[in-house]
This record gives sequence, C-alpha cells and structure tokens, in this order.
Amino acid sequence: MSRSERSPLLLAGLLAAAGTAHFAAPRQFDHIVPRSLPGSPRTWTHASGAVELALAAGLALPRTRKAAALAAAAFFVGVFPANVKMAVDWRHRPARQRAAALCRLPLQVPLVLWARGVAKGAEGRS
Repeated sequence: MSRSERSPLLLAGLLAAAGTAHFAAPRQFDHIVPRSLPGSPRTWTHASGAVELALAAGLALPRTRKAAALAAAAFFVGVFPANVKMAVDWRHRPARQRAAALCRLPLQVPLVLWARGVAKGAEGRS
C-alpha cells in the first residue's frame, strides 16, 4: 500500500481514536467546551465525538473520501476555539500541561492541510 493510499486511513484512524475517546473519557473534553456554546458541555463532547467517528467512516470509504476529507478540514478549523480555551485555562498549570495545551494550537494547521491533501488525492481517483 502506497503512502498516498495509507494517508486517508491514518487520518481516519486518528479521528476514530479521538471520537472514541470523547465517549470513553468525556470529562476531559467537557472542560474545553467554550462556555459561549448553548447547552451542556457533555452534549457538545458527545456530538463532536460522533462527528469524528462519522468523518472516520467517510474517510475509510473511497466513495465518500473527498467529502469526508473536506468536512474534516472544516471540523479541524471549527474545534480550534476549544483548543484556544484549553490553552487559556491551562496557563497556570505545570509546565508540561501548559506546553501540551499550547502545542495543540499550531497542530491544527497540519491537520487541516492533511485533510485537504486527502481530499485532493481522492479527487484524482474519482
């Protein structure tokens, strides 16, 4: 399997793992839901986990890969405010936790670019 064939499956695996974590350990995600969102943080945690699982399924299937990859790129942009909130909330935590929270911010860029690259690769196969 070539690198370009593995890439969508790796991204799907990442999203599936993240989506599963939202259900297996929701408390850690509840704390980063921006307060400005209506409803309970747990609802948003479960909704974002469900979206990640759906995106993973879409990426795994060649037929839906392009649309799922574009949706994943948009999703990564959409969850950025939660990562900002986490970085702000964790500014007084121990150095390792602060660093982890801050590192999440620039990591969104390669995730968006990865998803866009998967979409572009799926375009050539359609």
